[in-house]
Amino acid sequence: MTRDEIIRGLEKEVQRRKRIAAEWAGRMHDLAEERLPERLDEIPSIAEGTLAACRSWKDAVDELSAARAAEEVTAP
Repeated sequence: MTRDEIIRGLEKEVQRRKRIAAEWAGRMHDLAEERLPERLDEIPSIAEGTLAACRSWKDAVDELSAARAAEEVTAP
């Protein structure tokens, strides 16, 4: 796999994880707007899922940044 293909794959992964994080954030928003205070017990599980998704997104962004930096260092 070429460096460009690796970068493109990482870019797609960043977008995929961003979408997942946004979906989790949407769940939290929907809970706050539509189901509180009756469904207060749902907050911890949705918050944990949202946090995990956001951390995963950040990890993908960091991996993409590192790959881009490595590309700049090794470019002729």
